[in-house]
Amino acid sequence: MSNVFSSFLLGKLTLDSFKHDPVQTGGVVIMMLVPLAVAGLLFYTKRWKWLWREWLTTTNHKKIGVMYIIVATVMLLRGGIDVIMMRVQQATSVGSSQGFLSANHFQQIFSAHGTIMIFFVAMGFMFGLINLVVPLQIGSRDVAFPFMNASSFWLFTAGMLLVNFSLIVGDFSAAGWLAYPPLSELKFSPTVGVDYWIWSLQIAGIGSLMSGINFLVTIFRMRCPGMTFMKMPMFVWSVMGAMVLVAFAFPILTVTLALLALDRTLGMHFFTAGAGGNAMMYVNLIWAWGHPEVYILVLPAFGVFSEIVPTFSRKRLFGYTSMVWAIWTIVLLSFTVWLHHFFTMGAGADVNAVFGIATMIIAVPTGVKIFNWLFTMYRGRIHFASPMLWFMGFVFLFTMGGVAGVLMAVPAIDFQVHNSLFLVAHFHTMIVSGVLFGYFAGLTYWFPKYFGFKLNERLGKYAAWCWIVGFVLAFAPLYILGLMGATRRLDHYSASLGWQPLFIVAAIGAGIICIGVGLQVLQLLISILTRDWNRDLTGDPWNARTLEWSTALPPPFYNFAVLPVVHERDPFWATKHADKASGRPQYRPFYEPRNTSAPIFIGGFALAFGFAFVWHIWWLAAVALIGLVITVINRLGNDDVERLVSVHEIEKTEAELAARRQFA
Repeated sequence: MSNVFSSFLLGKLTLDSFKHDPVQTGGVVIMMLVPLAVAGLLFYTKRWKWLWREWLTTTNHKKIGVMYIIVATVMLLRGGIDVIMMRVQQATSVGSSQGFLSANHFQQIFSAHGTIMIFFVAMGFMFGLINLVVPLQIGSRDVAFPFMNASSFWLFTAGMLLVNFSLIVGDFSAAGWLAYPPLSELKFSPTVGVDYWIWSLQIAGIGSLMSGINFLVTIFRMRCPGMTFMKMPMFVWSVMGAMVLVAFAFPILTVTLALLALDRTLGMHFFTAGAGGNAMMYVNLIWAWGHPEVYILVLPAFGVFSEIVPTFSRKRLFGYTSMVWAIWTIVLLSFTVWLHHFFTMGAGADVNAVFGIATMIIAVPTGVKIFNWLFTMYRGRIHFASPMLWFMGFVFLFTMGGVAGVLMAVPAIDFQVHNSLFLVAHFHTMIVSGVLFGYFAGLTYWFPKYFGFKLNERLGKYAAWCWIVGFVLAFAPLYILGLMGATRRLDHYSASLGWQPLFIVAAIGAGIICIGVGLQVLQLLISILTRDWNRDLTGDPWNARTLEWSTALPPPFYNFAVLPVVHERDPFWATKHADKASGRPQYRPFYEPRNTSAPIFIGGFALAFGFAFVWHIWWLAAVALIGLVITVINRLGNDDVERLVSVHEIEKTEAELAARRQFA
């Protein structure tokens, strides 16, 4: 009777679920100490109410953007620790030495690293920058659906927490970051690791889909007067393309994860070949989402470069119209190339040839964008601030990775390097340089806009150089090892192969990248400590061109006291160079959304629901689902969700901003 009650109450959860090897236990201790230290600091400074009122319950898109970036930064540090562990293992686990990680633990780290870096680092930085920049660039006071925006963030955070719960209780998937069947099926992965992977991605993915819809509506419906499509900043165009991909690709991910969950939870056989299923259907579905996901991440980073290069070249962006066409060509073609991820599946030469040619074609619009950036720089007065250094590193590394990608678009070559470290090196070259470098450049560029002071330039340049040099050292050896036959997910190899020196060089490169991450953290801390000396007094620290720089630094909660009217493609640049006296602004009252705790409860219930399904605690799943539904219904039935911002409040806020500028 007690066993039945225990099974009902705790599902598969037992005390053994908390037992780990020494390395995992160390990770658990570190992960627990950080939030405890933060909680202690909040108690000491008595800031809990402030945190709840100003941040956790906010619907302000700028604060939500900052919180996305904080979560992504935390997960970047977690993913960086995983990298160092993998590289040290590969450098030392040779011959008779087994390294310091077990084979299963190495596979868990491998799977967690890919999952974290794509879903919770790259996506976090992307949505953080989009929240910060897009409404201001289109002259809007807010996003279209503020409540949905806050709920999206808390679903993203719930997914992040569920991934990290696997460190404390149970284990994580050892089936790779995309969890191919049959390895991810219950027969070969009987523990809860794959279930953690499924539900963390499912919850975060639903949040991402909601964000995609929200920003599409924002861009289509909330642009300021005069901002036609062909007057939009290139970053907004890039975000629009990425959000279209989100709207069409993420439902595929949602269905794919649901089918795998049904296989594992209810004994169905969508992907089990022995029972009439088809594992290759899963591979096709996951990459029908996965390749558009690459461009979901890359396109906004391209948009960042399209803002930075004209600003630091003191020129208008070259080939604006061709850049727009390039974006939409990429969006269209991104759904036609997924099969190049598995040329070896046996579809035949004709099918492989079609997808190989499509892969080569999609390189053309990307090349158009790179040449347009270089033509923008041509004969410009280039200022090599740290954002431009990130851009130059991107051009060098992305071009190198692109050439490797075109090579792999040839099926005959792909047959030789498939599932090798050559592929790992190519993928990282494209994502790290094309995504992370873009978002690091954007964070540096827009940081003074939202915090009022610049980041330390010297440390920023040191960090960029560490990332660039470290990346070459970390991944150039992997290209060579891949051609020599080294496969990915390799945790041990024979000394007779002669691979260890190259793995040691790769580990040194990863260490240099980690030094770069450390310098970025130090850059932030020193910049905060010296903010009074680095505070921007001009309101235009980079001599920028677009609309977001026309407001105060930092901008008020309503962004624009009077909605701007746009007549040019670079409206702020045109305003700065037009000798027109502006009259007294005519303020009008408007509504803004109230803060609400509903999104954080939605995220909390979603987290409980996912945890319950991982451990088969069905009563908790039912309670969480009911709580989620009640929270949503209660919010939708509440009419008091906005407050009126009066003309008096606007005048008072604008006067305070003017006084602050005058005092500065």
